[in-house]
Amino acid sequence: REWYGYHFPELIKIVPENSMYCRVAKFIGNRRELSEESLEGLEEIVMDSAKAQAILEASRSSMGEGGSEGLGGGPGHVVSAAAHPVPPPGMDISPLDLINIESFSRRVISLSEYRKGLQEYLRSKMSQVAPSLSALIGEVVGARLISHAGSLTNLAKYPASTVQILGAEKALFRALKTRGNTPKYGLIFHSTFIGRAAAKNKGRISRYLANKCTIASRIDCFSEVPTSVFGDKLREQVEERLAFYETGEPPRKNLEVMKEAVVE
Repeated sequence: REWYGYHFPELIKIVPENSMYCRVAKFIGNRRELSEESLEGLEEIVMDSAKAQAILEASRSSMGEGGSEGLGGGPGHVVSAAAHPVPPPGMDISPLDLINIESFSRRVISLSEYRKGLQEYLRSKMSQVAPSLSALIGEVVGARLISHAGSLTNLAKYPASTVQILGAEKALFRALKTRGNTPKYGLIFHSTFIGRAAAKNKGRISRYLANKCTIASRIDCFSEVPTSVFGDKLREQVEERLAFYETGEPPRKNLEVMKEAVVE
């Protein structure tokens, strides 16, 4: 973004998302070559006709005019920092820089697509293996817990106190050795519930969340038909517990919630 921003600085404000920015930069290349004929291709990338039109207009009135030498020089040419301390915005770009930017954009786009593919794979796998745990704390945190435990069966065997500090073993043993405060949470800290709780309630909600994670993992491990109903109900319980810490409104009993889940 910084590299191509020297040539077309306005594009960053119009397209802030990294992956889409790379696609647009790869499509545009030299901003001077962008014309009305390219508008349809831009619309396909940004999926917004107004945004595509804004990019076209910005390319025509880009800030400043740089030298025709571009960002780089010829072979063996060295540009001193004193001669060009800051490249002027909207400057011209050399063909060599364009080739490198296009190559780098392709790599970023492929990595972005690979990441999306991994996320989809993880989502589909977790919905089959541990749907309740996924519904409770999300696919990523659930997968990390299973990975750290070794398997879903191992995670189901752990007590809630172990699940709570899973991933913080070093901090735990250091605290025991130095007789300091033991950690309140491990991998479950990445759950959104911990971040939403007030500082004084983080330990309480992490203990409660670990308890629900243990229940969810045991349901996933030992139930014959995988279902996310129990996970959704457990998530509602954690939400109610968070509300209880903030407002004092008493949450529902676990027995009532489980009866509702069984009926569903």
